[in-house]
Amino acid sequence: MAFLKLLLFMQKLLLVFFILNVFTVSGQKVEGTVKDADGNPLPFASVLVKGTPMGVTANNQGEYSISLTPGKYTLVCYYVGYTSQEKTVSLTNADQKVNFVLTVQKLTLKEVIIKGNGEDPAYEIIRQAIKKRSFYENQVKAFEAQVYIKGLIRLKSLPNKIFGQKIPEEDRTDMGIDSSGKGIIYLSESVEKISAEEPDKFKLEVISSRVSGSNGFGFDFPVFIDFYKNNVNVFASQLNPRGFISPIADAALSYYKYKFLGSFFEDGNEVNVITVTPKRDYEPLFSGIINITENDWRIYSCNLSLTQKSQLQILDTLQISQLFVPVEKDTWRIKNQVLHFNFDQLGLKAAGNFVNVYSKYNLHPNFSKDYFNRVVIKYDSAVNKKPHSYWDSIRPVPLEPEEIKDYKTKDSAFEARKDSIEKNIDSLRKKQGTVTLWQLLWSGVNRTHFSYKEDYQIKFDPLLKTVQYNTVEGLAINPSLVISEYVKKLQTEISFIADARYGFNNHHLNPWAGLKFASKEDFDPDKKMKNQSFFVAGGKRVSHFFKESNTTGLGNSIGTLLYGRNDMKIYENYFAKSGFQKKWESGISFLIEGEYEDRLPLNNTTDFVLNDKWKSRLTPNYPVEIMSSQFTRHQAVLLRASVSATPGQRYIEFPKYKMAVGSKYPTFTFDYTKGIKNIFGSDVDYDKWALNIADNANLKLAGSIKYSVTFGGFLNTKSVYPQDYKHFYASFSHIAGEYVRSLQIASDYEFSNDAPFYTEFLFEHHSNGLFTNKIPLLKKLNWNLVEGTNALYINPNTRYAEIFVGLENIFKIFRVDFVTGFQNGFKPVYTYRVGFGGLLGGPFNAQRFKRTEKVIDVW
Repeated sequence: MAFLKLLLFMQKLLLVFFILNVFTVSGQKVEGTVKDADGNPLPFASVLVKGTPMGVTANNQGEYSISLTPGKYTLVCYYVGYTSQEKTVSLTNADQKVNFVLTVQKLTLKEVIIKGNGEDPAYEIIRQAIKKRSFYENQVKAFEAQVYIKGLIRLKSLPNKIFGQKIPEEDRTDMGIDSSGKGIIYLSESVEKISAEEPDKFKLEVISSRVSGSNGFGFDFPVFIDFYKNNVNVFASQLNPRGFISPIADAALSYYKYKFLGSFFEDGNEVNVITVTPKRDYEPLFSGIINITENDWRIYSCNLSLTQKSQLQILDTLQISQLFVPVEKDTWRIKNQVLHFNFDQLGLKAAGNFVNVYSKYNLHPNFSKDYFNRVVIKYDSAVNKKPHSYWDSIRPVPLEPEEIKDYKTKDSAFEARKDSIEKNIDSLRKKQGTVTLWQLLWSGVNRTHFSYKEDYQIKFDPLLKTVQYNTVEGLAINPSLVISEYVKKLQTEISFIADARYGFNNHHLNPWAGLKFASKEDFDPDKKMKNQSFFVAGGKRVSHFFKESNTTGLGNSIGTLLYGRNDMKIYENYFAKSGFQKKWESGISFLIEGEYEDRLPLNNTTDFVLNDKWKSRLTPNYPVEIMSSQFTRHQAVLLRASVSATPGQRYIEFPKYKMAVGSKYPTFTFDYTKGIKNIFGSDVDYDKWALNIADNANLKLAGSIKYSVTFGGFLNTKSVYPQDYKHFYASFSHIAGEYVRSLQIASDYEFSNDAPFYTEFLFEHHSNGLFTNKIPLLKKLNWNLVEGTNALYINPNTRYAEIFVGLENIFKIFRVDFVTGFQNGFKPVYTYRVGFGGLLGGPFNAQRFKRTEKVIDVW
């Protein structure tokens, strides 16, 4: 199933386009075809009812269908680059067939004045359009519109292997593709309502949705690709986080070349046809045709394209076609928007056609005071429960035979699977198979115990991947088991974790266990969202002096055996810990936890390394940067409270839950830890605080930034042990630590302290092609520049800074930085770091450093 998941992931990256239109009028049908003079179908042509907002879009074969009540109508057929055609039809009680044959637009080269410098007349037209751009962008202060959405992605080729692994035949069958790797992998429809109000209020209500072979919600999202904006966002930042420069942007004349092809008259409007060409390759620019009306200088229609030479990511090509119509006097809006894309990566070829057809515009809506709230996308409670007859009655784009087959085949298979789940638990258990030795040793166990009442999940770490080597335990093994079950009666997910660690050299066994109760109440859309959890754990464990250290068991094993760098410093402790966390819809979360530790020192028991010359590098099992000898056994009782707030947090509301989708404001986190003396023999007595402000921002053409600023210190240091110091995330190997969280040239304990005040600043700027698109080789490879700085101030004698510059998006995955570190009193240090960064590497890097439930300290 791994490859099915891979294809679903690619679908998410590819689904950037849609088809929209709604009108639910019942009556007689007018249907037919739209073709050119040679008999070729004109895919996605628009057929509108003159004098009304009604209209439909033809399918990929040029077939259309529209339902109208009896009466006399004038149908107008439009297709960019072709002369429109009108036909009158009188409907009684029978369906009618009306075909359109469109001819290529005949352009008139009107008499124009050529300037002395030979400038093409297109430039003056574009200048006038640029002057009116801001007016048209802000002309409509608020609106509502209803849309019908249909989206399709079709595989053209699927290789037998991806990343060297064979794609199972079962996955091919589930995707619905044939033996040659061709077929529809995504087909969806939905009906939605869009509402917007200046300056930045927006809401999308999904009324109904259908996905072939699923009861999910699909990925449809009706975007307005707005060429009246200086910077055009084409659905998702993954396609290009910088956005694209509009052909009528304020600075467009610096980026584009224009050519006047002629003009034509339509519905009393003179329309100028202009070709748009980028002046330079590898800039975020469009190419194609834009049609501008004479005198009022508005966009009438356009057919523009993006390629990888436009810094388009993921896709190979993307074509955008738009048609505008008047919805009020002197006010035009997009009627339809057709997109076509091609994808060709890793031997996988796909293409998609997505059409947006907008209808039922209301430019004078009366929104209630609280209509625009934190929910920006809302799915109706019955969104995916509409019968097939509903879709047949409202569908303005006829399904093609292949699409009809796809719905029938995949929906039948889905129902069969559903029946299997509900009726045949034994077959599900059998399909899952028995636990294999390979799973126990290498791949891990991840299973569901199916039952007719309540299922539960079991996860077990692969034994060999938990093996590590260090100078304290020698070889050590550290597997864990997690069992989770949702108890419907309690509306709570209960998770049990058991962890055991054994050192073969010191013969120490350290087991602990914990329980977590996560409340998941039945969703009520009329109540504010909140979730809460409680956990308790205890036993004996091995901990880092800095519990959240970036140093992993694998990294320390390699460093110790190959280079004599035993950077991981650990101690044993008997512990008991309990905590409570609560999150509110407002973006505020609160955590309080208490912990008892009986801390026991551990010393090295072996000095084995693969090359004896590195033995001299080995250090004692304590942070020599802050300790001159091993600590003595002591006890600690700690109380910690943390409050985090993200103002302006926004959500998507599904029928049964809400999902946070971020905010335009930073996240503020305040953390306070109190060491309490004389309770259960506790020896610690201190007060530690920290305030962190973190955010990332898309600066469009200027790239993007990420930053983290922390202020903190100790208010009381009567009794502080090294485990309680303020430690900093760091990376001393050539493998980069977590970006915008770690110092890249420092050890875990180099700057650990109990100072009254410190401040840390981490910042990086991603050019996203801003500079590298001027360098011939780098622009073709699409490798991008990243630069930034990390700085730390503790006191006048302890100041540290790093500056770095690097390249990311190397093969879409890797990032390489050249880093220079400066510390007062020392010579500069020059080195490099290798990590993950770019289109695919960025998300992978975030997942790599994600803290897991196994780490009870951040459980």
